[in-house]
Amino acid sequence: MPDVINQAQPPLEFIPPAFNPSVLRVIQLGLPSYLRWKTAISQVEANNVEVLVNLYRQFQEGKIRFLIAFRHPQATDPLCLGYLLSQLVPRVARQQGIPLQHPTHAHFIYDRGITLWAGNQVGWIASRLGATPIQRGKADWTGLRSARDLFANGRFPMAAAPEGATNGLSEIVNPLEPGIAQMGFWCAEDLQKAGRNQQVLIVPVGIQYSYVVAPWDAIANLLTQLETYCGLPPHNHTSPHPEFLYPRLLRLAERLLSFMEDFYTRFYHQKLPEIPTQSKEINQIIAARLSTLLNIVLQVAEQYFDLQSKGNFNDRCRRVEQAGWNYIFREDYKDVKSLSSLERDLGDRIAEEANLRMWHMRLVESLVAVTGNYVQEKPTAERFAETTLLIWDVVTKIRGGNPFQRPLLGQQRAKITVGEPLSISERYPVYKGSRQGARQAVADFTKDLQQAMEGLIVK
Repeated sequence: MPDVINQAQPPLEFIPPAFNPSVLRVIQLGLPSYLRWKTAISQVEANNVEVLVNLYRQFQEGKIRFLIAFRHPQATDPLCLGYLLSQLVPRVARQQGIPLQHPTHAHFIYDRGITLWAGNQVGWIASRLGATPIQRGKADWTGLRSARDLFANGRFPMAAAPEGATNGLSEIVNPLEPGIAQMGFWCAEDLQKAGRNQQVLIVPVGIQYSYVVAPWDAIANLLTQLETYCGLPPHNHTSPHPEFLYPRLLRLAERLLSFMEDFYTRFYHQKLPEIPTQSKEINQIIAARLSTLLNIVLQVAEQYFDLQSKGNFNDRCRRVEQAGWNYIFREDYKDVKSLSSLERDLGDRIAEEANLRMWHMRLVESLVAVTGNYVQEKPTAERFAETTLLIWDVVTKIRGGNPFQRPLLGQQRAKITVGEPLSISERYPVYKGSRQGARQAVADFTKDLQQAMEGLIVK
């Protein structure tokens, strides 16, 4: 995160969507070249594109409203989805003789905090592409109203990542946030109030990455760099064969865990409970230790912000994040000129401390999806690379580096799988029946969407 977050400042301003067809045209024309030259993605493939073609046809005929709920393993996901919509959907539509109005596009929902690390120019581009921001972790009513209006009345369908953040793993889906289901029911409610009989659908879309050529040498070299950083002597076996890489990965994970456990018990006075180790394999022990450590790490941040430790790790991360933003982007700073120099300097000290406490939460974000047996159960180059890169993320955050500039281990192929749409409209009668029914409908739909997205993972 940039140094500006160490300064107290007014609340983040909402960036209203201001769709510009010319900007979209330029972005869509340049997207294939950008993917090729600026990312590791050399190919984008898709299955069941005809499902989206049919949905766009119905949308353009005024029969349905829909939202694309896409997987979010890494930062390039929106680019791959943009390629799907701008290149592959029109191509399949032409092959099937289905006339679609140009352009095929979507109103993306994105995290308002992205501009803090990616730059204000990203907010400008996102706005001109018709995207709308939401601040994670809080009731951002301005952002929610914008997304709600676009869902019911926007020129294009919606697109959002229900996991809320990247997890770095192509074959594990994080627990989904209920906001996608809620927005779907809001859309159904708005359509009914307006006397419109359009159906509301949520379409699960999977995204997985594989290497064009397995980058075993690059993985081995990255492991060597991480081992050196952690003070580990060279391993007996330096061969890039997975049989020899796995013990190195376990050794590195154990070393990092030991250092972090000591760090939090020694300097943050946290107590780690005993973990039974009898009849357990080393990867199971590491998984148990990691889960215990992540809980402790989050508690360090939660205690500072006076937050309760409730919910899963993702829920807790979002609460810590929003508490930190509230300390940095302050309502009482809307009129900064009215504050004395003393008040501003004290505010900066609070912002610095809040940013440091959020750092603990960022460590958890990098490891929240790690299971302990992800590589063991399927020792592919992809799983080795993803796990090693997650360790690189943690090390980079410890060093104070930029975790968004990950090393590229090799050229990748993005595989997109379009699932069957799930109907919000069919469940709307239960939703509108009562408050309890509404809560249950949102929970049930989120559960079904989770299962649908997990079912799109190609094992």
